[in-house]
Amino acid sequence: MDPGHFIQLTAVMAPPIIFSIILHEVAHGWVAEMFGDNTARQMGRLTLNPVPHIDPIGTIILPLFLIFVGSKFLFGWAKPVPVNFRNLRRPKRDMVYVAGAGPMTNLGLALIFTVIYTLLVKLFPPLKLIFTIFITTMRMPPLHNASPILLLAVPLVLMAGVGVVINILLMLFNLIPLPPLDGGRIVVGLLPPETAMRFSRIEPFGMIILVLLLMSGMLDYTLWPIFNWIITLLLGG
Repeated sequence: MDPGHFIQLTAVMAPPIIFSIILHEVAHGWVAEMFGDNTARQMGRLTLNPVPHIDPIGTIILPLFLIFVGSKFLFGWAKPVPVNFRNLRRPKRDMVYVAGAGPMTNLGLALIFTVIYTLLVKLFPPLKLIFTIFITTMRMPPLHNASPILLLAVPLVLMAGVGVVINILLMLFNLIPLPPLDGGRIVVGLLPPETAMRFSRIEPFGMIILVLLLMSGMLDYTLWPIFNWIITLLLGG
């Protein structure tokens, strides 16, 4: 990929990706504080300043690499916001709310980005085709003879569309019912105590299991159909 094209893609895609993964983590800390644990605030993590949340691999290197290779699979993560579940008023129950805060924040962001995208497309109909070309080819479409106002709207609609895609992906991925993902913690909080304890024992192996699921292609038949359906619903076919 030539440097100019890489810079264009990064300028459009990095802001919504970084903002979304950081807000996902901050939401965990905000809700944990509501239920009695202020660990995140004490460690300076209840802030939208990206610096304390940056994970060199998940926030910078991986997203830039995926953009550089033109991958249609966009992903990343921030440093997990620290939560001491023992400080929660009702740890088992409150764990469900703390874990669910991240994915629900991503859903909320996806809906906000959808509103922005829809308004822009209503105002400037060519933007729909421009975004479709961009998201399917991972290349900036030619904009010869475009009006100045359309040229200003293009990066906005691309960032809004990418914001929808990355937030739905983050929501679904984190809802996979496998510890230490949010979905796994929600399951632990909902199961009876003895069953929850047995289920939580797989957490040390959770990421290995997740990698195996990704490599096996099993998620292609579960996660991706749901993802495609939601994206079609929000952004249109």
